[in-house]
Order: sequence, then structure tokens, then C-alpha cells
Amino acid sequence: MHCPFCPAEDTRVIDSRVVEDGTAVRRRRECEACGKRFSTFERAEVRLPMVVKKGGEREQFDVEKVRSGMRKALEKRPVAADAIEASVAEIVRAVRETGEAELAASAVGELVMRELRKLDGVAYVRFASVYREFKDVDEFLTAVQTAVKGG
Repeated sequence: MHCPFCPAEDTRVIDSRVVEDGTAVRRRRECEACGKRFSTFERAEVRLPMVVKKGGEREQFDVEKVRSGMRKALEKRPVAADAIEASVAEIVRAVRETGEAELAASAVGELVMRELRKLDGVAYVRFASVYREFKDVDEFLTAVQTAVKGG
């Protein structure tokens, strides 16, 4: 590790600690040339899959799109921000666990709907009505019944 204070290339680790709920390691380092100390952080780099949209276009999985879609569906609903973030984290975990390089956008949408159904029935129906592009009232009523039954 290069020293950020001088051109030296060698630094030594003085202390290592697990941080951020075990997802990162903080290392306290000291430059052997100038004696200055600094911290570094290490995180595992896990690439999320590409999302394949209906039209065949591919884009990198974007957790902000998931969060934004959920927030829109949950607008003016009595759901805590922590609960939303926990659901977003669950979706990201599920996407990672697929282990796939590519994932259909429909699979991501189903994960979002599953989490919204757990959080709030109204938000689930809002999201489903846009996501599934209901063609008639019967499709809408089926979504409402699913939200009421919880499954």
C-alpha cells in the first residue's frame, strides 16, 4: 500500500477491525518511511447481474431504481424508512444469490412485488398495476385479492 503522504511504497498494518456489520475491514497503517498513520477500508467487490429488459436491452442492476420504485409505491403510506431499506437489502441479497450474470427485469419486478406485499398491500397494488400493465378491472381485482390474502 502506497503512503498518501510521501512517495514510499511500503506501509505496515498496525491494527485491523471488522466494521459495517462485517461487510468491511478497517486497517490502521503506518508508513515505514515518514511515520505517518492512515486508515484503509477493504470491501468485497461483488458484481450484481445485468438486467435484461423486455425489449432485450441490458443495463447494470441499479439498486437506486429499486429503491425509487418502492418509494413511489409507498408514497404517503405508513411504512418506516428502515423497513423500506431492509426490503431493498433483501432484494439485493436475492439478486446476488441467483449467481447469474444476467437476470430478467421481470424477475427483479417479482422480487420488488414480493417485498411490497410484505410491507403494505396498497403499495403492492400500486406497483403491480403499473408493473403488470393491467388490461382490465378483473386483473386489478385479482391483484387486490392477492394483497388481501398475502400470497
